Amino acid sequence: LLLLCYTEEAAVIVSGLKNTDVFVGESATFTCELSYPGMKNVQWWLDGSPLHNNFVTEISEQDGMIHTLTLNDVACHDSGTVTFRAGSLISSAKLLVKGILLLE
Repeated sequence: LLLLCYTEEAAVIVSGLKNTDVFVGESATFTCELSYPGMKNVQWWLDGSPLHNNFVTEISEQDGMIHTLTLNDVACHDSGTVTFRAGSLISSAKLLVKGILLLE
């Protein structure tokens, strides 16, 4: 008889963040899928600053394993490194916000 116990310590990142390019004013979405639901100490960061759920930053979770960050109405200064951390697991990706060149 073999019993498999999945613990938070054995959790892994199934699918990590991916680099994303968007234009000014668009939304940027980052998704990280974990192998274990209900991880504690889940946090999102942009260039080292912690992000919190508000009208610009949408943080959600599906089935306790799929964690999503959406940055709405991005500006050029939002370009940087997005980091997801759950316990000891970390995934990072680059966000590049491109300006729109208006020609006369």
